[in-house]
Amino acid sequence: MRMVSNAVSQEFGRKVAAEGVTVAEWSFMRAVFDDDGTAPTLLADRMGMTRGAISKLADRLVAKGFVVRSEAGGRGQILSLTPEGREAVPVLAALADANDADFFGVLSGNDREALSRILRTLVERRGLTRTPID
Repeated sequence: MRMVSNAVSQEFGRKVAAEGVTVAEWSFMRAVFDDDGTAPTLLADRMGMTRGAISKLADRLVAKGFVVRSEAGGRGQILSLTPEGREAVPVLAALADANDADFFGVLSGNDREALSRILRTLVERRGLTRTPID
């Protein structure tokens, strides 16, 4: 299982790197895409990261032109995607889907359904709520 997990993750990492982001940055952008105008603290909680880690990711994405910080009326900062960041998310999502298809497309429909069911069971039983990004 670890061999497959690592191979899937490493290949996806190479694909998003070609688009100028890391897997962690992609996860950050995807989370902000779902809830644009997010406070860093809420994003940290949702992603299971520290506020410091979120701040570092935000710094990198601001420098790349994908994220902008704005003030929230004296209540701190809000993180939003720039138009470039908003355009990049569907492109990166397509890479994620293609990566999954590359690895799991060799399975029959029944095998994919069985694997999905097994993985959902593990997620539910272990109480997993966040995608690991490191």
